[in-house]
Amino acid sequence: MTEGVKTGLPLVARPDARLFILGSLPGDASLAARQYYAHPQNQFWRLVGSVVGEDLHSMPYERRLERLAEHRIGLWDVIGSAVRRGSLDQAIRTANHNRIERLIHDFPALEAIAFNGATSAAIGRKLVGSATGIRLVDLPSSSPANTRPIVEKTAAWVVLKPLVSAGNQAEIVADD
Repeated sequence: MTEGVKTGLPLVARPDARLFILGSLPGDASLAARQYYAHPQNQFWRLVGSVVGEDLHSMPYERRLERLAEHRIGLWDVIGSAVRRGSLDQAIRTANHNRIERLIHDFPALEAIAFNGATSAAIGRKLVGSATGIRLVDLPSSSPANTRPIVEKTAAWVVLKPLVSAGNQAEIVADD
């Protein structure tokens, strides 16, 4: 694959989201499918499923998003677009960042932002700054490039359990 500008996916959340999970920039499989964490070896849906107590991995994508919304979890990425050959974060060049700080103002129930992987955490923490009252959580990457065993990743991701809840059936907001 040649180097080119890759543009991420839109923010997905209900207005009452209290937890956002932010990645870096979706990989090629996710961009092609226009779905967060679409690569079959990415462990994201299994990890979040262990947090919410549901088998999200076996659900159709739209149902996964509905279940996240019901648990008041939003998804987005710290990078909106970048030049990148392939899917690895190390290959990201000329990144344009999403306006992560707007989450604090646009989502009044927001309690925490979790960063999926080191690249997301490094960039995201700079973008958020010292937002008062918002908990920032660094998580091991769900990417297949992170070869830690899933049992270790799961043990780290369970820190999110107190931040999720099944809520009312408000409508999902998809921000293009």
